[in-house]
Amino acid sequence: MDRTNATRRSVLALGTAAAATPLLGAVPAQAHAAAGELDELGITELRRRMDDGRLDAERLTRYYLERIERIDPLLHAVIEVNPDALREARRLDAEGNRRGPLHGIPILLKDLVETADRMHTTAGSLALEGLRPTADATVAARLRAAGAVILGKTNLSEWAGGMSLTHHAGWSARGGQTRNPYKLDRSPNESSSGAAVAAAANLCVAGIGTETNGSIIDPASANSVVGVKPTVGLVGRGGVIPGVPSQDSVGPIARTVRDAAILLGALVGVDGRDPATEASRGHFHRDYTRFLDAGGLRGARIGVPRAVYFGYSHHADEIAERAIATLREAGATVVDPADIPTAEQLEDLPSSPAVQVYEFKRGLNSYLAGARGDHPRSLAELIAFNRAHADRELRYVRQDGLETVHELHVTEREYREALATNHRLSRAEGIDAVLRRFRLDALVMPTTGPPAKIDLIRGDSHGGGASTPAALAGYPAISVPAGFAFGLPVGLTFMGTAWSEPTLLRLAYAYEQAGRVRRPPTYRPADVGF
Repeated sequence: MDRTNATRRSVLALGTAAAATPLLGAVPAQAHAAAGELDELGITELRRRMDDGRLDAERLTRYYLERIERIDPLLHAVIEVNPDALREARRLDAEGNRRGPLHGIPILLKDLVETADRMHTTAGSLALEGLRPTADATVAARLRAAGAVILGKTNLSEWAGGMSLTHHAGWSARGGQTRNPYKLDRSPNESSSGAAVAAAANLCVAGIGTETNGSIIDPASANSVVGVKPTVGLVGRGGVIPGVPSQDSVGPIARTVRDAAILLGALVGVDGRDPATEASRGHFHRDYTRFLDAGGLRGARIGVPRAVYFGYSHHADEIAERAIATLREAGATVVDPADIPTAEQLEDLPSSPAVQVYEFKRGLNSYLAGARGDHPRSLAELIAFNRAHADRELRYVRQDGLETVHELHVTEREYREALATNHRLSRAEGIDAVLRRFRLDALVMPTTGPPAKIDLIRGDSHGGGASTPAALAGYPAISVPAGFAFGLPVGLTFMGTAWSEPTLLRLAYAYEQAGRVRRPPTYRPADVGF
């Protein structure tokens, strides 16, 4: 349940390792991360090589498995590899007929996504080790149907950041501390960090993340990849461990906008296990690549919300200013400023923690009660388990987030009023108001600042970010690489109204083609430079 610092403070006010990472100074002298022949290649190029016989799914899967074995001990991005990945790849090669653009393409899933195979689904918690669901999550099933190879599961902030009020991005008791591949002592940012790091480091073609507030777009920014947080209801969440369902999205993380668009097309559609997807009828598309246009910024009207989303990081501001200049040069009309009227209110809403407490407690209790196997059956039992295994579960991270949620009581009436407030201020009086006033296609702002240093003792520092308006509204946002500050990545967020993914992908793709700023990671050790 990823949250901004302001929201964590509100939750606190409302209630007035098996794989543990060594100390961050103990980084190997070399990363063993030499570029390989298939690194940085996208889905279209990989499929082209498969179609003309230069590559097959088994060889590609083996390539990524070998890279994971060689490089991931440095990064802790992959929590588990699929022991049947090569067998799945061979089966796809034997089929002959191509299922679609993902046929034979290896994909990693965040360890919230259930898979009916020999892998675990644990949210990074030791309490769920051994949990093997009997059915794939909807997104996993759709990826398999499209021909993707499920390569493994990625590390995350334990319980998607809901464990502690002092968030530790990318740390879980089961997976240890995920490191940023651009500089190894830097945070990978928010709970889908493993998927973003894995995509950046070419440990997979692309990954699947989840977002409640910032957990796709923030790690995408910090690791110089593309992250798509879809409209809530566009991608089914059946079989995904819940966080805050009114805000939860499942979306792609990839090195390019094109790859993210291809992946999104395989994920969308009505999900019988997720009632929210009923609203997506008539809004989803099986092929989002048809909206990609290198000239797509010409004639576009893009607003720059200065209040709140600029000024917290001069490095992010400088990079965003260069990106805005690129938008203008590519033909966009930039309306600057175009502030979200409710921006200040959204960052510290009393209604926001009330919604989080109600939905997280209800969702987690329901999930634990219904999941098969020998594990805690409730939030209370989970808290007791962590105390009993404090030497591993609580070595660095307190569980005051879980405890606060467990102790607080929000009535259904209070919850519904709080949710209505969130939606009103973020939608009609927020994002939609500024889009309508200035006749805008989208808003742009820096996603977040350059990644801060990992601090296992005190937790993350968080200067600011762009995620909250779209998170509370349930609206889409896309982060695209925008530049580097002293070698540390910063992204640019494109944000719009509900179901505006085609527009956002068009604009993000055109910016990506005009800017061309992404470069592969350098794996700088902790003692080098800034």
